[in-house]
This record gives sequence, C-alpha cells and structure tokens, in this order.
Amino acid sequence: MGDTVVHLHKDTTPAEPSAVTTLTVVPDPAPPAPVPLWVRSGRAVKTAVTHENTRTAARAVARHSLYVVGGARIVARRTWDGKTAARYERFMRAAEAAGDMDAAMEWEERAQRYRDARHRRRMDLLHSPVDAAKGALVGTGMGIGGLVALGVVLAIANEDVTDVITPLMAVIKAIGLLITIVSVVWGPLVSMGPFLALLALWAVGSKQQAAPQWALPAHVRNGEGEPITPSIVVKALRDLGVPALRNAIKEMGDAGASMLSPIVIAGCGVEVDVTLPSGVSTVEVQQRRRKLAENLSRHEHEVFITIPTAARTVRLWVADSGALDEPIGPSPLVTDETMTADYAKGRAPWGQDLRGDAASLSLYQRHLLITGLSNQGKTASLRALALWAALDKRIEFRIADLKGVGDWAMFDGLATVLIQGPTDEHVIEATEMVEDALDEMNRRIEARRLDPGAVFDPLICIVDEAQVAFMCPAVDDDKRPYGGSKATSRYFMGVRKIHNQGRAVDVLMWQGTQDPTDQNLPKLVREGAHTRASLALGTESQAVMALGEKAVNGGAAPHLLRQGLDKGTLVVASDGIAIPKGQSALTVRTHYIDDDEAKAITTRAKAIRDGVTTLHSIERTEERDPLADVFDVMGDAERSYTQDIITRLTILNEDAYGGWTFGDLKRVLEAAGVEAYKSHGRMTVRRDDVARALSDRDTEGSASADE
Repeated sequence: MGDTVVHLHKDTTPAEPSAVTTLTVVPDPAPPAPVPLWVRSGRAVKTAVTHENTRTAARAVARHSLYVVGGARIVARRTWDGKTAARYERFMRAAEAAGDMDAAMEWEERAQRYRDARHRRRMDLLHSPVDAAKGALVGTGMGIGGLVALGVVLAIANEDVTDVITPLMAVIKAIGLLITIVSVVWGPLVSMGPFLALLALWAVGSKQQAAPQWALPAHVRNGEGEPITPSIVVKALRDLGVPALRNAIKEMGDAGASMLSPIVIAGCGVEVDVTLPSGVSTVEVQQRRRKLAENLSRHEHEVFITIPTAARTVRLWVADSGALDEPIGPSPLVTDETMTADYAKGRAPWGQDLRGDAASLSLYQRHLLITGLSNQGKTASLRALALWAALDKRIEFRIADLKGVGDWAMFDGLATVLIQGPTDEHVIEATEMVEDALDEMNRRIEARRLDPGAVFDPLICIVDEAQVAFMCPAVDDDKRPYGGSKATSRYFMGVRKIHNQGRAVDVLMWQGTQDPTDQNLPKLVREGAHTRASLALGTESQAVMALGEKAVNGGAAPHLLRQGLDKGTLVVASDGIAIPKGQSALTVRTHYIDDDEAKAITTRAKAIRDGVTTLHSIERTEERDPLADVFDVMGDAERSYTQDIITRLTILNEDAYGGWTFGDLKRVLEAAGVEAYKSHGRMTVRRDDVARALSDRDTEGSASADE
C-alpha cells in the first residue's frame, strides 16, 4: 500500500454543462498510536489479580494461615476451660435461661467441688519443692548405697576389689551418654518445636473450619452436604431473628446445645428435639421455617417442624441435601405378585415416610378425602389404595371418574359401576351412583336393626375429581340442583348421609378433588372424612381446608410442598396410619404405579373373583311423579298418616319407592310447599294441601310454556 490514495471525480455546475475532471490526493489515515508499555502492564496485572485461579490461591493462603490463628484461639479456650470453672459457669447460665433451677444448683455444686479440689492442688504445690528435695536426697543416697552394695557383691564374686565401683561407673557412663544424645537432639528439637506447634494448631483449626466463610472452599461455603451438628443447630436458632431466643443462647454460651436432644439418624435425614427457653413460643420458630432451613444450609422443603407432646418443644427433621429429590422404590403391589389384601385387618402399602420407613394405611371403615393442586399425583395416590383393596375379593367398587381420560379404565370388569366423563350428564350419573349407594346403606341399616349380627361385604364408592360434581349447575325435574352445598343439593346430601352412617355398615365414600375451596369442597363434606390427605397446595388456608386447623397448627404444611417437584408427596392426617407420638400428621412419599402396572394388578384382582359385569351408566327406572303418586295413594281421605302413604307408595311401585323413608317423603312434600303435621302423635298430611301444590305446579308450568 502507498502513502496516498488518488480519487477521480467530476465537478459540474448548472452554468457549465461540461464537466471538469479533478485529481485529489488524500493521504492515508494515520496508524493508531502504540499503547504505552505501562498501560499494558497495568492491564496484565489487573487481569492476573481478578483471575479466578489467583483468587482461589489467595483464599487458600488466607485459609491455611487463619486455620493456625483459629486453632490457637480454640486451644486457648480449651485450656482456659480446663484450668478454670468457666465451663461450669456456662452450664449454670444455660440452666437458668432454660428455667431449670434444679440443674443450675447441681452445676453450682459441681463448680464448688472443682474449686475445692483446685485449691488443694495449689496448696500441695507449695510443699512439693521441699518434699521433692527430701525425696531426691533420700533416693540418691539409697541409690548410691545400693550401687555400692552391688559392687561389693561383684567384688566378692570376682575376687577383684575394683569391681566395688563398677556399677556406679556404669550408671555415670549411662548418664553421660544420655547427656550426649540430648545435646545432639536438642538443637533440632528446639528449631523444629515452633513448626510442630504451628502444625498442631493448624490441625485443630482445619478440623473445626476455623476461618472466615469467604476463605473456605466453595463446597463448604455453600453448605452442600454439611452434616447437622449441635453447634450448627444452635447457631441456626440463634440467628433466627427471635430476640428472646438469641439472648437466651448468648447467656448459655457454648452450652446452648443443652437445649437439644441427641441428634439421631431418621431415614434420609436427622431428627432433633429442641426445648425452647422460657419466653420463646413454638409458633415463632414454625413461622420462620425458611430462615431456619437456610441457616442449616438446606432448602425450605428439606426442613420439617412439628410440635411433640413435650411443652415448649419443637421437633426438627432435616433432610440430607438433595435426598428428597431422589425417587423411592416401586410399590410392593408391583414387585410382589403374590400379595393379597385384607380390608378389615390389613394395611395398604402407600409409600415411605421421611424417615424412610414403610407407610401403610388402614382402610377399614374410614371415609377418605385426597386433595391438592392439579397434576400433583392425586389420582395416582387414590388409585394406589384402590388397587390394593381390589385384591380383597369381598370389596365392591362403584367408581365415577369425572375427568374421563382413562385413569380408572383398568377397573372395567372389576367395578360394578364405572362412569367416565366430565359433562353434566356424567355428574348426574355419578350423583345417582352415590344415591344408589345411599339406598344400599339404608337397606343394610334396616337389616342390621332386624339382625344385629348381620355382616356385609364392603362397598367403596369412589368419585375422582369431585369438584366437578360440587360445581355442576344442572337441576332435576323437581328443581333440585345436583351440585352446590345446600340442603337441596343431591350430590352433597348423598355424600353427607353416607358420611354420617355408612361406616357402620361398611359403605365408604372416597373422594379426590382439586384446589379445595368452600365452593368446590363444602366444609361438612371435607370434615366427614376420617382420612384426609393433601398434596401440594397454594395457601395455608387451603391446607386448613384439606387437613383441618388442628393438623396445620401441629406442623402439617402441604402448602410448603413444591408444585411440580414434590409430585406424589402428601401430608396425611388419619388414625389409620402410624403417626409419631405428638405429631398431628405424617408426610408420605407415595409409590407411583403407572397404567401398565395398574392393569397387571387389576388382572390379578379379576382372577380371584367370579366375574363382574360393569355398568357404564346408571340404569334409570320409569320416570315417576312422586307428588302425583302421593295424591293418588291418599285416595278420597281428607288426611293420611305418612307411614301409610309410604306403604301405599311401595305397593304402587316397589322399584321406585321400595326404599323410601319418612325423610324421602318429607323432601318431596317440602319441595312442593306441603307441610306434614303431627296429629295424635303421628305425622299426617292433608289431601287438600297436596292437591293445591299440584295445581300451583301445573299453573306455573303452563305459564312457563306460554312464555
């Protein structure tokens, strides 16, 4: 390249039509000035200083240097504790802070005994030089005399008088040799002594990690896999942000560990009870679960706080880092093809608790409710229990799956009723299934009244996605809604009545529902379940709805489970599962049984039965008009007793009215505005009232048609 660039262009103006070619010489742009050497050196130094390897090396140098300082501090404190009564003073303060005055008095007595013994040792030291000198003189005299006597014996034996001093000379030579050895070794020992002392201090500091956090290795700074020790628990509690707790621990000094029970291994974690000092509430610790977990170098879901029976005590279960993210093994229903079930005496294998122990649930005469957010494993958890129960051939299933995507399809040929679908029509059929189970319950109760020893096969009525039924807007011909939570709601009242009396005759109601609220899971229904379990939920108020206020106040926290990450993990409140004493609920990680494995289990269940015909819809009988039938059976009488009306209705159509009770008749009459009254001690109905109700209903129907 040259130093210049030549540009040719034409200059034209309006006045001059002809163009003039101009030659312009443009010099090359100046090359960039060279960067001064001092600038480049500064950049290199800055890069070297900020490089990660440099910082790592600097941290390593600082860490190992500070290990020596920290080790010296630890050794000095241990020495001070050994030479003074400081240790006893700390234990006394700890006992006083905990309000245990008996223990404080005991430590004070021990401290006094220690001071007395120390005083005696010091007094003995005052007399020890004189005693030592006397002993040395006596010992030396006796020693020399003994050596001379030995020499005399040798001289007599050897007939040589010079042997008298032979033992004494041998001792003198040995002492000389020892002095020579010491003079040779003493120099290196004196030179190496400080280094050995520093090495010992470094070893103590290294073992205790006695260096600032910034100087420690990355895995130690992050707390990954850090074991839970008493000092770590005490520090975590001290830094929890509770002033009364912090001040009490400061008063205790290192003896803060006296608040703790022994730390024991519990499954994939450890467990410890903490007796809180006076003035600190267990609620204050429960409300700071996240901060406590972070102080323990754990995630929030890896720390569980429960309230045992002991007063002013919290129980901490701390998982090993990452342990709860590892799956548990397969269900015994899958691995053991010979497994059978016993509804009355057996327990369904459901999963593992946090300790790693098998968690099994008794289903005997217990209504069941499982709730949680969508896609957290609710259907799988509910189905796992039904799969175990299916291995008891006495159990009859009636199932309504209001999701309708085939999660319960493997029960076709096993359940007597299997309804699958999310529409209002499916809700109507599910409601009629529940009402049929209610009729069966009433029949069994009547049979039990006649024969107190009557025994019945268990009937389990399962409704999955029950919130669809509660939220259904459909109404029947009598204007009674299928959904809702009022006394006129057919599904709600059917479930309530089964909850009230079903367990006595082994008619059970199992429900699974999403995202509980007062609208899609009425209070009376959720509180009617004996076994209540919840997967991950969004809020604490939902946790109270799912498990009850007592369980949540006792530490149950399904709202703290991680949505999407803790699938299949649920919190159970039930007397049908082994819950540690003092706890109100148990966290269970359930076994997951996929569709293919579920089909294999139901195939085994079908093989032990004689064959079951499954109805996929409820067969409806002839449509009757109950109010018109009541009017017909009353005949020409001005009034009739309700019991006579029920008897005549049964004769009129046994299929429709064979299981009727006074409550059923009362429901029909009240819906029409007819009120029964008591006459001569018996409930009675006026014929004119029924006729008027029929007339009013027909008039309203005609007006609606005209509109």
